[in-house]
Amino acid sequence: MPNNPTKILLSTTLIGGILISISSNSWLGAWMGLEINLMSFIPLMSTQENIFTTEASLKYFIIQALASSTLLFLVVMEALISQNPLTGEDTHEYVIMTPLLLKMGAAPLHWWFPSVMEGLSWGNCLLMMTVQKAAPMMLTSYLMKISPLILMVVLVSVTVGAMGGMNQTSLRKILTYSSINHTGWMLMALMGGSNMWMLYFMVYALLTMAVTTTTKLYNISFINQTMLMGSKTTTKLILFTALLSLGGLPPFIGFLPSWIVIQMMTMNNLSSIMTVMVIMSLATLYYYLRMCYSSFIILHNETKWGPQTMSMNKSTVYSIILSSMSMMGLIVCTMTISIN
Repeated sequence: MPNNPTKILLSTTLIGGILISISSNSWLGAWMGLEINLMSFIPLMSTQENIFTTEASLKYFIIQALASSTLLFLVVMEALISQNPLTGEDTHEYVIMTPLLLKMGAAPLHWWFPSVMEGLSWGNCLLMMTVQKAAPMMLTSYLMKISPLILMVVLVSVTVGAMGGMNQTSLRKILTYSSINHTGWMLMALMGGSNMWMLYFMVYALLTMAVTTTTKLYNISFINQTMLMGSKTTTKLILFTALLSLGGLPPFIGFLPSWIVIQMMTMNNLSSIMTVMVIMSLATLYYYLRMCYSSFIILHNETKWGPQTMSMNKSTVYSIILSSMSMMGLIVCTMTISIN
């Protein structure tokens, strides 16, 4: 929890905006919650005083303001023409879903996401990839049904997330494209019910927190910086365990929600789409494995007989706990519950 009273206030209103949005019984109340959330996050983004953060916060504000104004316009229009027989109910749902997809950064409305993430601190990146997706996704769940448009958004999201991260060297952009890929999986999980989405979201948030805690602790922003962690083998193991789990590699806990979504899709006769999603997840796993291999195999000039020490501060302990949960989570879950 931040010690700065202003940050505490903004964090409270940030969560409050999400709670107002998801607990509202009208679209106007949901829109108000999204606006409170946006107005709380913009000052949190601007805590670092540099040109990149300013640019990122301005881009984020413009995109979110565009999505919010579009949502408000469409909600008012729906109220005005709700008795019009010329427009079907499906059309209204699809149109209202568009600004929500823009807010959460789902493909093909993802173009703002990588450039905004590149200018943020790791703490704000964590908020952007997890907390800021919660409200738009819960609102989208009210409009969800298995339809060609939703399936297209899911397929485009998992494909863009897999292909976009292939040639990236920035860890922020790699995590951004991974987030777009997971957004596609979470939208599919929404079709299986809110409990399935909640499980996926909680596991995804846990793993993203494990990665961002480690990268923030050692100030890592690019792949080549992970190669320079020569004497920090334990830290490498913590980071890459979380990354491989985020990629959905068994037996890490990141595979558990994907496994459940795959079962749900198979039971709903969506095997062809499920096959494409699994293949694209393997592509995301490829660029995580590329990072791990290049980092572990590269030779270093450090002496091998020196003391392999690692300072055990609070952040390091958090990283170790989170990575342990990542490694053992799937085994523990399969021992305690039966996945039907």
